Amino acid sequence: MASSGGAAFSIARPGGQWQNNDLSSGGTDEMRNGRASGRRFGSEDTGGETLVADVDTHYAAQLKPSRLSGKSLTYMVTFVAGTGFTLFGYDQGVLSSLLTLPAFEEQFPQTANGFGGSRSATLQSFLVAIYELGCMAGALSNLYVGDRLGRRHTITLGGCIMIVGAILQTAAVDYAMMLVARVVTGVGNGLLTSTVPAYQSECAKPHKRGQLVLIEGSLITLGVMMSYWIDLGFFFTTGSISWRFPIAFQILLAAIMIVSMYAFKLPESPRWLAAKGKYAECLAVLAALEGTSVDDKKVMSTFNGICDAISAEQAGGFGFRELFTNGRGQNFRRMLLGVTAQCFQQICGINLITYYLTSVLTDLGLGAEMSRIISGVNGTCYFLTSIVALFVIERVGRRPLMFWMALLQSFTMAILAGLYNKSKEDNKPAQVISVLCLFLFNTWFSIGWLGITWLYPAEVTPLRIRAPANALSTASNWIFNFMVVMATGPMFANIGWGTYALFAAINGIIICPVVWIFFPETKKYSLEEIDIIFALGHNEKKSPVWYSKRPEDIPEAGSKEAERILGREVPSHPDMSEKKTGHKGMRKVIKDNDGKPVTQHFENANSKV
Repeated sequence: MASSGGAAFSIARPGGQWQNNDLSSGGTDEMRNGRASGRRFGSEDTGGETLVADVDTHYAAQLKPSRLSGKSLTYMVTFVAGTGFTLFGYDQGVLSSLLTLPAFEEQFPQTANGFGGSRSATLQSFLVAIYELGCMAGALSNLYVGDRLGRRHTITLGGCIMIVGAILQTAAVDYAMMLVARVVTGVGNGLLTSTVPAYQSECAKPHKRGQLVLIEGSLITLGVMMSYWIDLGFFFTTGSISWRFPIAFQILLAAIMIVSMYAFKLPESPRWLAAKGKYAECLAVLAALEGTSVDDKKVMSTFNGICDAISAEQAGGFGFRELFTNGRGQNFRRMLLGVTAQCFQQICGINLITYYLTSVLTDLGLGAEMSRIISGVNGTCYFLTSIVALFVIERVGRRPLMFWMALLQSFTMAILAGLYNKSKEDNKPAQVISVLCLFLFNTWFSIGWLGITWLYPAEVTPLRIRAPANALSTASNWIFNFMVVMATGPMFANIGWGTYALFAAINGIIICPVVWIFFPETKKYSLEEIDIIFALGHNEKKSPVWYSKRPEDIPEAGSKEAERILGREVPSHPDMSEKKTGHKGMRKVIKDNDGKPVTQHFENANSKV
C-alpha cells in the first residue's frame, strides 16, 4: 500500500502482487481520466482476477471506523446487538408474574381474576397484547426509517423510544395509561427487532453468522429469565414498588446498549454503506471486521461480492412493488419465507408460556409462591438450553432444526392437552408431568425456533429488499404474536384443554410440512451465494430447497458462472467516482498549475465513518 501522498494508490495484479501507481508521475490514460480500473483477485473463471472497484484504497486505509477491530469488534457488535435482544426478552417476560400480583391487581382492577372470567381474561390479555401492536408499528416504520438512518442509528432510536415507554409504564396510574405506555415501548422494540438481525448478519462472517445471531436468541431467554427472578424477588415486597421496579429495570438495559454503541464507536453495516455509495467507508469497515488492511485479499473479495450484488440490485429505482416480483431474484418467494418463519415462531405456542407462565401454573393448581419459583427455574432452563443451538446450528443447519423441533413441540402440547383436566383436579403426578412438559416445550423451542427465525429472514432476502422485507417479516412476528397473546386468556377461560390441542395441531399439521417442502437451507452460504441458489432454482425450474442441499453445485460469488446464473453476463460494477455518487472522500483527479494530474480528497483523512 502506498504510504505517502494522496495521489498514490494500489492496483491488484494477478498472483497477488501489487503495483504502486503515482498519478503525479504520469500514470496511465485511465488514471488521467480519473478512473483507476483495478484488477481483482479471486475467481478462477476470470483467470484468477476479480475486479476491484474504483475506490481510493489509500483514503480508505486512513479511515478509522471503530475503536476496535478483528474479534474484539465482532464481539462488541454481538454484545450491543445481544443487549437489544436481552431487553426484548425482559420486556416479554416481566408482566408474567406481575399480572397475578395483589398490588398490580389493585392498581389495575380490570385485569384481576385473570383466567377466572371471560371479561377479566380479555382485558388482561389486551393489556399484554397491545404491546405487540406497538412492536408491529415500529417494525413497519422501519420501511421508511431503516435505509435512511442506517442500521446503527435506527437501533439507537429504538432504544431511546423504549426508555420513554418504560418510564411511562413505571409511572402508570390507571389501565388506560398503561395501555399507551406499552404501545410506546412496543414501537421502540419493533424498530430494534427489525434492525438488529440485519446489522448482525451484515457484519458477521458467513461461517459464524448463524452462531452470532443465535447468541442474540439466547439473550432473549436471558432477558426472560432475569424478568422472572426479579419478579420473584419483588413478590415479597409490599406496595407498588413490587411491580414498578421490575418494569423500570429495563431502562438500564436500553442505556447500556446505547452507550456501548457510541462509546466503542461501532461502525455502520458495510453493506448499507456500499448501498449508499460510501465505498471507501465500506472497505474500511470490512478491514476492521477482519482485523487486517484494506488491501487484504479476503477483504477485497468480500468487497467485490458486495459491489456486484449492489450493482444489479440497485439498477433502477426501488419501488415497494418489487417485494411482490419473482424472476431470478425471487423477491416475493424470499420475502414470504421470512414472513412465514416469523409467523410460525409465534403460532407454535411459545407465547402461552412466555407471557402467561405464572397464570398457567396457577391454573394447573399450584400456589402463588410455588408458581413464581417454578417460573424462575423454567426461565433459567430456557436460557441454558438455548445455548445448545449455538453448537448445532452450523452442523445440523436451519431447516432440520426447525422441522424436528416443531414435531417435538407438537407431541409436548398434545400431552399437556391430555393431562389438563387431571391437573386441575389436583392430581400430583399429572401436575408434575405437565410442568415437565412446559420445560420440554421451552427446550425444543429454544433449540429450533428461538434464534433461527430472527436469522433466517435476514439471510434469505436479497440486499435490495432486505430492509423492507425484514420489516415485514418482523411485522408478521408481531401481528401473530398479538393474535396469540390476545386469544390465550379467553381460550383458557372458555375451552380449557383445547388451547393446548390447538397448538399441537398447528405444529404437527401446518409448521412441519411447510418447513420440509418450502424452506431452503442457508447454512454456511454467504448472502451473495444465497442469491445464486434462488436464481438457479428459477432458471432450472427446480425448488431452491434442492440446490441448497448441494453446495458443490453453487458457483463462487462473483465468478463468470455466477454472473451468468444471475443474468449478469459481464459483471457490472457501480461507478464509484464522485461525479456519479456525489459522495465525499472518493478520489477526484484534477490538474495542478503545471498541468499534471493529482488526486484531491474532499474529506479530512481522519474522518469517521
